[in-house]
Amino acid sequence: MESEPRRTPPLTDLLLRGLRIGASTIAIVELLRSDWFGGSLASLAWLIFVQVERRRASLDQSDT
Repeated sequence: MESEPRRTPPLTDLLLRGLRIGASTIAIVELLRSDWFGGSLASLAWLIFVQVERRRASLDQSDT
């Protein structure tokens, strides 16, 4: 039984997850330090990474 190859390589998924976690951590730290501009930009980056991850997951799911 041969499984179908995934559309996205696992390394790419791991890197995207790391960027998402890093952006959320930086956003929290910057907002706690009252650096509103940096915290806002990091929050925006986190939101973009979450949307990309969701879109990639839905594309992988629709291919099966």
